[in-house]
Amino acid sequence: MTTSAAIAVSAAFDSGNIVVRRIAGPQDIELSIRKDHQSDFYQWFHFRLTGGEGENLVIRIVDLAGSAYPLGWPGYRACVSEDRIVWTRADTSYADGTLTIRYRPESNGVWFAYFAPYSMERHHDLIAEVAQEHGVTIEVLGQTLDGQDLDLVTLGEGERNIWLYARQHPGESMAEWWMEGALERLCDPADPVARRLRQKARFHIVPNMNPDGSRRGHLRTNAAGVNLNREWHAPTAERSPEVLHVLERMKQTGVDFALDVHGDEAIPHNFIAGFEGIPSITNRQLALLAKYKQVLARLTPDFQTAVGYETASRGSANLTMSTNAIAERFGCLAMTLEMPFKDADGHPDELQGWSPERSKALGRDCLAALLEVIDELR
Repeated sequence: MTTSAAIAVSAAFDSGNIVVRRIAGPQDIELSIRKDHQSDFYQWFHFRLTGGEGENLVIRIVDLAGSAYPLGWPGYRACVSEDRIVWTRADTSYADGTLTIRYRPESNGVWFAYFAPYSMERHHDLIAEVAQEHGVTIEVLGQTLDGQDLDLVTLGEGERNIWLYARQHPGESMAEWWMEGALERLCDPADPVARRLRQKARFHIVPNMNPDGSRRGHLRTNAAGVNLNREWHAPTAERSPEVLHVLERMKQTGVDFALDVHGDEAIPHNFIAGFEGIPSITNRQLALLAKYKQVLARLTPDFQTAVGYETASRGSANLTMSTNAIAERFGCLAMTLEMPFKDADGHPDELQGWSPERSKALGRDCLAALLEVIDELR
């Protein structure tokens, strides 16, 4: 912790990440972001500032030209909260590798983050909550390199095997907010969509694929500095036990539908990336992918199909990535959902931008879209 007068900045907590360069006063606070352990990736920040009540704070986060996704900074606004419950957006600008945040706190404690954090403590609360629901099984698939549990939630009585998993990249915290929304819906006995889905399918859900990176305050990697979403061809216990545990269970259950939940730093839209480049692509898979996206776009204005990643040509897919690897191995419908760190430009929210609340709502809508295609999965 470094202080000047009454102002202090720290990140010594679950998912914290910041380096204090200088605090010369409320309008001269200079910070930088610590790289992921054994990696050059950096972009995620999460810190607390105390002693700034009523001050016009000017916070500069420097050396961002070399960050993982420099195109993520233009148009971005930092997330801020004084109660750690409601997260809004601060006045933010970017130029010449420096992100400048301006904010006037109404209290002596304020938290800033790249996106609203989803802590490991909240993760454990989520697991404990769903474990109380009827028909839900909680299981530990194995341990991470830091010795944390890799949690699996299972529910449903149907024949189809549905896999939902999130936060291979730990800094993409909106992905676990999405999971919270999806689990809340699936566990609601009065929800007709959830009841029908549970009749038709068995759900296998990993709310957080990367507990170590989440707790360490990483953007993209696990405790060994490994990007888990490049390990699906040959995961190992030494580098990527998280992927190894999940893939081994997938082999046991089979996969009829897989949704990998992520966030994108640069693109201000919600979109789905498919598996069009896998060698064994079929017209059936392509038709199902197109139908799912069309249904989701009809269900919510927060989703669109016009903007996204460039589609790979057949045979050129990166088979180290989960969506491609699973679609190729199991011949199923697989996809990657990307949510923005900025806002969904086609349906913006000036106060919060893209938010935990909207992430949770999209999780519920994605389940409704699944119900409209589920009978065609087998």
